[in-house]
Amino acid sequence: MPTVLRSTVDVVRSDLRPFLWLNAGAFGILLVGMLLGLLFPDLVAAQAAGFEESGQTDLVLRVFGNPWLFALTILAVNTLTVGAALIVLPSMVVPFLGLPLFAWKALTIGIALTPTTPTLRVAFIPHSLTVLIEFEAYVLLLLGAWVLGRAWLRPASVGASTRREAYGIGVRRLGRLVLAALLLLVVGALWEAWSLTRLVPWLVHTLL
Repeated sequence: MPTVLRSTVDVVRSDLRPFLWLNAGAFGILLVGMLLGLLFPDLVAAQAAGFEESGQTDLVLRVFGNPWLFALTILAVNTLTVGAALIVLPSMVVPFLGLPLFAWKALTIGIALTPTTPTLRVAFIPHSLTVLIEFEAYVLLLLGAWVLGRAWLRPASVGASTRREAYGIGVRRLGRLVLAALLLLVVGALWEAWSLTRLVPWLVHTLL
C-alpha cells in the first residue's frame, strides 16, 4: 500500500497541473449533466428508460439484497465498463482517446444522478461521497491516459529517444495510477453498496 501511494503521489506531483485540470473537467462536466437533468427532466426519464431496456435495472434489483454481491457488481461495472473500456484501453490504442469518451460518460452520469424527487435528494447526501471517490479514481486513470498520450507523441517529455521506448514508460506510469484507482474503486463500491442498502433507507425514513 505505501508503495502504491508513493508511486501515485510521484506521478501526480510531476503532472500536477494536468491533474488539477482533469479534476476540474471531470467534476465540471458531471455538474453540467446534473444541471441539464434539472432543466430537462425528460433527459432523466430517458436515462432511466435506457437503463431498464438494457437490463441494468434488473441486475441492480437482483443483487441489491446482498450488500457484498452488490459491491462486487458495482466494482465490476465501474472497473470494466468505465475504467478499462472507456479510459485505459482506448488510450492505449489512440493517444488521449479516453478523455473525450469519459467526458461524454460523465455528462450522462450527471444526468442520471440528478436528484429530481425528495427521496433522490435524500439519497444523494451519502451518494455524493460515492461520486467523489469514484470520480477521483477516474481522474487518476485520465491522468494516466494523459501521461501515456504525451509520452507517445513527445518521447522527449519522458526522456526517451524513440516512441516505442516512450510508450513503454507511459504504460508503466499509467499502471501505477491504475493500481491506486482500483483501490479507490474498491472503497467506493463498498461505501456505495452499504450506503444504498443500509444508510439511505434509514435516512429516507428519518427525514421524509
